[in-house]
Amino acid sequence: MTSKLPELEYSYDALEPYIDAKTMEIHHSKHHKAYVDKLNAALEGKEELQERDIDDILKDLNSVPEEIRTAVVNNGGGHSNHRFFWKLLKKDVSFEGEVAEAIKQKYGSFEEFKKKFSETAIGRFGSGWAWLVLNNGELEIINTVNQDSPLSDGKVPLLTLDVWEHAYYLKYQNRRPDYVEAFFNVTNWEKVNENFKNSQS
Repeated sequence: MTSKLPELEYSYDALEPYIDAKTMEIHHSKHHKAYVDKLNAALEGKEELQERDIDDILKDLNSVPEEIRTAVVNNGGGHSNHRFFWKLLKKDVSFEGEVAEAIKQKYGSFEEFKKKFSETAIGRFGSGWAWLVLNNGELEIINTVNQDSPLSDGKVPLLTLDVWEHAYYLKYQNRRPDYVEAFFNVTNWEKVNENFKNSQS
């Protein structure tokens, strides 16, 4: 079973004006597709690994032969992270649900959570991702470098933001803080809440 580029559940222009259509098209059809193609190339001939979902592989990197492990971390992580990220984007979704209550309990308020998450996203030096994860059942805001996945550290992703320059440079150039601020207008809290509830079952 080879990995496939997932279709988006919305059009490339659905997130305008916060994330522009051209960025979404390039990001999905070029960048994400390249990760999928390179992951499949790395796993060619490795039938046991090909039969597993990439998330399961990332949770168990010791099962990956050392000679392809870096390629799987980079390209498998790129595939997994993007596949997760696309589902977290939707306009006009209210901050509510069980995850909202848990966030307010942990951080005091949405505003304080947003401040800490934004600082983490803006402060990620170079390329990477900002995340809200569950770490041993506790909410935690972290960042990861390049295409590393929290799954590899036993953490459960709930929310993420891609802060690679290709995710925002056409519209925001070097203004990453503006892109991070815009993200909160297209955060699909329904999906974040679903991720949170699934982690409790």
